[in-house]
Amino acid sequence: MLTGKQKQFLRALANSRRPLFQVGKDGVTANVINTVSDSLEAHELIKISVLKTCGEDVREVALDLSAGTRSQIVQIIGRTVILYRESRDKKRIELPR
Repeated sequence: MLTGKQKQFLRALANSRRPLFQVGKDGVTANVINTVSDSLEAHELIKISVLKTCGEDVREVALDLSAGTRSQIVQIIGRTVILYRESRDKKRIELPR
């Protein structure tokens, strides 16, 4: 579980990043979950854009992705979701205590 200070730190890091993925009309599929999981392993912190054509609510998409990838939701702002998961092999982000 992330603390408020850690979430604030991750939000600041994610501010300058562009969304790596888009969730469209098909919603959250197994392929999307696998791709996002691989990306989290490589980057640890990613942004995902939920398109207007997506039939699901943004919060539902965030919860599905978080559960499927075993990551934590840092922030949901508008139609953008920020996810974080510590990498097993390539730890790049050092979280504050």
